[in-house]
Amino acid sequence: MRGSLLRPLPGHRHGRGPEARGAGSREPATTPSPRHLRQCGAVHAVPHCSARHTSRAAARTASRPLSKEPELNADTLSPPQVSAQERAREEASVGAFESAGYRPSVAVLLPCYNEGLSIRRVVEDFRRHLPEATIFVYDNRSTDNTASEARAAGAVVRHEPWPGKGNVVRRMFADIDTDIYVMADGDGTYDPAMSPLLVQRMIDGHLDMVVGTRRGVYDNAHRAGHGFGNRLFNGVYQTLFGRLFTDIFSGYRVFSRRYVKSFPAVAAGFEIETEMSVHASQLRMPIEEHPTEYGSRQEGSVSKLNTVRDALRILRTLVLLFKEIRPARFYSLIAGLLTLVALGLGAPLLLTFIETGLVPRLPTAVLATGLVLLAGIALTCGLILDSVARGRLEQKRMVYLGLTQFRTRPRR
Repeated sequence: MRGSLLRPLPGHRHGRGPEARGAGSREPATTPSPRHLRQCGAVHAVPHCSARHTSRAAARTASRPLSKEPELNADTLSPPQVSAQERAREEASVGAFESAGYRPSVAVLLPCYNEGLSIRRVVEDFRRHLPEATIFVYDNRSTDNTASEARAAGAVVRHEPWPGKGNVVRRMFADIDTDIYVMADGDGTYDPAMSPLLVQRMIDGHLDMVVGTRRGVYDNAHRAGHGFGNRLFNGVYQTLFGRLFTDIFSGYRVFSRRYVKSFPAVAAGFEIETEMSVHASQLRMPIEEHPTEYGSRQEGSVSKLNTVRDALRILRTLVLLFKEIRPARFYSLIAGLLTLVALGLGAPLLLTFIETGLVPRLPTAVLATGLVLLAGIALTCGLILDSVARGRLEQKRMVYLGLTQFRTRPRR
């Protein structure tokens, strides 16, 4: 065929081999060139090679001893090698990271509002106990020297214009990308000496959050109403969402990257701790609580917590989160209350109607009927929203599973 890549070599035409010429042919045999031999090295590679050269190649191959095929054993079929960094991430222990030449990066997050009296000491203590960590101080519209004191102590200072601790936490979680997040307050009430232990517990236990529960929270640094409020709201939380936490208002927490990057952070104020706890409970994250000392504020420093206002905000947050996460139970409670009221109003009318066949108070009967209808509507809404909430939970779970506990790239 014209243009074929496999053309006969010069002097070798079809039908001119020894079989075609016959035994008595006097045509001289030509010695193949090295290029010819290279092109005819395999028996089936070039079909246009002469049978004479093919037979010679076959004879040479037959004269050689057959090589023994290698046995397939455990050494031959070895599993793929895993890098030291990957093994370290799987083992997730400080010792493994050190032996692999990789250590998880740690960031200390300190949201502050007018904490100029204590922030320098807090930053210095965290730098002493976590020397490899980066200290971030987020100044939330402070009017004192918080920023300058933190910067002088060696912290990275950033500013958040939106007021409220929840807004600061949202900004911190969005800005900072690290392996382990340590969050505390800048007022000096939490003990920085406990931070290495909390970090170690999170790594060793493959956890997503470690909460430093406050010892002495009802005795030190609190007004009378705060201790009662802590007990009350912790009890409400355990009733609604389970007994995973015993101190939902602790601001001393260690997070994994997987937790931080899957947390939506909707709350704006002090109710952010409640939202953090609910997020972990909803996704059934592995968490642990560890008792820590809770001290007094620096002399001259005042608490930013308003007992009545923040208590109402926390209560509203609990109710809204309960509605969003467990709508079937929430609307079932509403339907049950409406049904009880309807029965209380309508039962006497029903008994009178059975005895006399008359309805003595028509407006009350209409009200009772309307309440029963509302109860049915509430129950139906709860069932529908429960399916929606289940779909949202599955999406949040998939986002959570798509993240890694530590970053994929090692810190050089």
